[in-house]
Amino acid sequence: MIPACFSNPSTLSSASQVSQNLITCIYQTQLGNSPTYLTLAWSKTLFSHSLTIYAADSFSITISLYPSAFSLFRNKPGSKSIYLTRHHYKKIKLYWDFTRAEFTHNSAEPESRFYIAISCNARLEFLLGDLCPELTRRSGLVIARQLGEPALLSRREHVFGLRSYVSRANFLGSKHEIEIECGGGVLVVKVDGEISLVIKKLAWKFRGNERIHVGGLEVEFFWDVFNWVNNNNCNNYDSLGSAPRGHGVFIFQVGDGGVWPEMVGPEKRLIRKSMSMAGPTSTPRPVSLSSPSPSCSSVLQWAEESGDCRRSSCSSSTTRSCGSNSGGFSLLLYAWRKD
Repeated sequence: MIPACFSNPSTLSSASQVSQNLITCIYQTQLGNSPTYLTLAWSKTLFSHSLTIYAADSFSITISLYPSAFSLFRNKPGSKSIYLTRHHYKKIKLYWDFTRAEFTHNSAEPESRFYIAISCNARLEFLLGDLCPELTRRSGLVIARQLGEPALLSRREHVFGLRSYVSRANFLGSKHEIEIECGGGVLVVKVDGEISLVIKKLAWKFRGNERIHVGGLEVEFFWDVFNWVNNNNCNNYDSLGSAPRGHGVFIFQVGDGGVWPEMVGPEKRLIRKSMSMAGPTSTPRPVSLSSPSPSCSSVLQWAEESGDCRRSSCSSSTTRSCGSNSGGFSLLLYAWRKD
């Protein structure tokens, strides 16, 4: 799930870096009494803002949050019916409303005043957002008390910066700001503005893992900044102490961790582009973007081995059964240097 993470670093154009905001979340839910991993991929650029909803072997749909590139108004509330006949007949219906959605810190993912809902055979089985009365009024669906909050298993985000990379994530119901600073051969991890970990001499410690605490939770932190300290390709750190080009990979894992989301849409294209723009001396092995790569032999494997079972790529051949997350969660960050 971390393609070419140990190949020579790639350089993306400043346009592709500055304008993209990519967040992928995977939830554990039920669709017609069948345990399902549901992936939500949020994408925001200077010219578009979209959401892709994906359930392996079931359906995939992309929703545009804006009717045109420069429109000041978001699309109207919508819905779409999907009929599944692979195993048993199911009528899946999706509902959404982002007309009043509030986004903080220019994020692609809304903070409040929206809803995404999925029903199966007229029964509501997935609900994300806080506009429940509007959903009930438009759809006629009854929101059962036992529905509850969907279980967020994993979050993957692409963050961009010069030497500071910030993400805001929900760790088992508690929201926190994670900041990673990298420069001058030192890696600093901050949680809600407070320093949690300092790693020095990155030229020797470019991969590793340590335990930190996030809001009282014990979190296993994994890092791989090989691309940033590879002397043959990025000449170590520049005169300003900023991290060189390329990307670093960071994982924050709680408990058994989560399920790794499959890359789809703009995120998949971004990774493919970074791989294609690698230096001429780079010879990475072929990598599948929909399953863990055998060539990624440190950070991801360490995260996998720290849990009780092997992580899934959300495909039909998953080896981890739905319903067995045991309160685990994983935050996976790709940190890209802006020009």
